[in-house]
Amino acid sequence: MATWFGMIAAVLAGAGAAGAAFYIVGRRLERRAGLVAAASAATETNRRIEEARERVTLEAKQEQLRALEALERGMAARRGELEKRESTLEHDKQSLGEKERDLGRREQSLKDRDRNVAAREQDVRVQLERVAGLSAAEAKEELKRRLEEEARGEAAALLRDIREQAKKTADREAKKIVALAIQRIAAEETAETTVAAVALPSDEMKGRIIGREGRNIRAFEAATGVDVIIDDTPDTVVISCFEPVRREAARLALERLIADGRIHPGRIEETVKKAREEVDASIVEAGEQTVYETGLRGMHPEMVKLVGRMKYRTSYGQNILAHSKEVAWLAGMMAAELKLDVQLAKRGGLLHDVGKVLTHEHEGTHVQLGVEMATKYGEHPVVINCIAAHHDDVPHDSAISVIVQAADAVSGSRPGARREAFDTYVKRLTAIEAIAGQFPGVEKVFAIQAGREVRAVVSPTAVDDSAATALAEQISRKIESELQYPGQIKVVVIRETRAVDYAK
Repeated sequence: MATWFGMIAAVLAGAGAAGAAFYIVGRRLERRAGLVAAASAATETNRRIEEARERVTLEAKQEQLRALEALERGMAARRGELEKRESTLEHDKQSLGEKERDLGRREQSLKDRDRNVAAREQDVRVQLERVAGLSAAEAKEELKRRLEEEARGEAAALLRDIREQAKKTADREAKKIVALAIQRIAAEETAETTVAAVALPSDEMKGRIIGREGRNIRAFEAATGVDVIIDDTPDTVVISCFEPVRREAARLALERLIADGRIHPGRIEETVKKAREEVDASIVEAGEQTVYETGLRGMHPEMVKLVGRMKYRTSYGQNILAHSKEVAWLAGMMAAELKLDVQLAKRGGLLHDVGKVLTHEHEGTHVQLGVEMATKYGEHPVVINCIAAHHDDVPHDSAISVIVQAADAVSGSRPGARREAFDTYVKRLTAIEAIAGQFPGVEKVFAIQAGREVRAVVSPTAVDDSAATALAEQISRKIESELQYPGQIKVVVIRETRAVDYAK
């Protein structure tokens, strides 16, 4: 039994050993088969990769070949175009060469023609000089002179026609505007003198004014700066002074001293002081009243005071304030007719002579002083130009400035506006006749209408119709440059031909 079990155990043991051996051998065989399969798969993979690589390489080479073929085709096409262009350029080059040769032949032909023309011109010039008896230079000067005479005649005729056309409308409208403005204004004629008369209650008052040994009159003249003239005129004392402000203060002071009756040096100084204060107050009041009457606004107080001072200033015997108001109204009316700024025109007219109240205190002309004051106190540039240009010292910048100048001429030249000394009047007429008589061809000169018109009678053989127009303009410019006069002077050139014979 035990042996049987031993045999069984041995058999089982051998079977187990054999099974283990078979398992090991199977595992090894299985591993080897896996390795063989893996090697086979790797070989297959490598083969496929190599095939894909070869396929890609082949496609790339084919693409390169196609690109090279396209490039070669493009290069061939470009070579063809270049060959065509070279052929065209060569053809053009040949054409240009032919044209240059043709131009050379033409240039030579033109040079030959120029030489022939120059030779012919020289022959013709020699023949003309022989026939005319003049050299080329003399003929040129003669031709130039004739052309110049013709040009002057045509220019004078054209100038006359243009002026006549302009005058048909401009003169008529200008005269209409000025006439309307003059008709609408009703200013007083104010020609002043340098003396003031003071009425006395009796001739006995003259002795009291003179005082003991003349002390009262000396004190009065020293305090006022005027001259007191006491003569045989009954019941009248005359105060003389070129400064209107001082003359007015002296007049007020003397009237009050006469009314009070107490005339002595102390009372004289006190009364003169009060009179001056009243005159200063009247200056401001006159300025304010003038600005109100003319309808102006926004004027600086100092400018208003200067306007008031014009009440006691005169020019050629004409009161400046009355003249300036008259100019302001005339300029405003003209501006209204022309649809311009009426306020600026009035302002320019009122202030155009404002510098005259400062000429006795400051250096410079009244135009310069007026421009300086107007600029200082902020007046409009148009107003400043009206002041600066009303005597043509500077160009006119606006139509308003021209209107103010015209209004100034109208106000200053109207009858009775100004007083003019007889000697000055005669000298002005003589100067006008002398200026017009110095031109060649003028035989007689007459200044008429108080110097407002000058008539020059010319020789008909020395001055023709076209030259008469030019002569009138030359005389006008000469008078403008050498004389000073109010308003304007009309220049008339008279040319007439008279045929005289006698019946015997």
